[in-house]
Amino acid sequence: MTPRTIAIDGPAGAGKSTIGALVAERLGYLFLDTGAMYRAVALAALRRAIDPDDGEHLAKLAREVRIAIGPPTVRDGRAYTVLLDGDDVTWTIRGADIDRVVSQVARVAAVRDAMVEQQRALAKQGRLVMVGRDIGTVVLPQADLKIFLTASAAERAKRRDEELRARGEVRPRQELLNEILRRDRLDSEREVAPLRAADDAVVVQTDALSVGQALEKVLAIVTAA
Repeated sequence: MTPRTIAIDGPAGAGKSTIGALVAERLGYLFLDTGAMYRAVALAALRRAIDPDDGEHLAKLAREVRIAIGPPTVRDGRAYTVLLDGDDVTWTIRGADIDRVVSQVARVAAVRDAMVEQQRALAKQGRLVMVGRDIGTVVLPQADLKIFLTASAAERAKRRDEELRARGEVRPRQELLNEILRRDRLDSEREVAPLRAADDAVVVQTDALSVGQALEKVLAIVTAA
């Protein structure tokens, strides 16, 4: 039988969201990008001028905001649509300003508690593909299948550059690489739910793979599970 809950983890820019959304579409499953949830909280914090190190106010904010992630509502290359209090912020949460603070917001324990509660509630329904950085280790340690999708920092910076250029945005490649390396460090070294592959996760290295090839490789793992 096809696993009812599939957890896909990995570092920033590894392609988790793209592959996860395609896997969910192929299986007819619900898709949830938990990273987008933290990005939405980070955006709400910036809009309210809340310091990314202010844990108390961030925790309160995380409990108050309404975040919804669903199928694409616009054909502009998005894998899904993210609504923050009813406002479409799908691309806004991918901005450089969010890149700089999202790891700080995500490491606040109370923020993670609020998000994880919502994530686990959705997982109870089954038929779900959930992607993030701590799904297999913390959010859904009993997931039927765990995959750790990864790629070199240089490859992830290249993909990020291509994604931005496709939307008409240009940032220096070195700046993107530095940001990715910084986020890797913050995500891996944080005390709360650090980034790591679960002991029983299947690791998929995607450096030499196209999106289609990576998708087929993950689907083969799902079929064999």
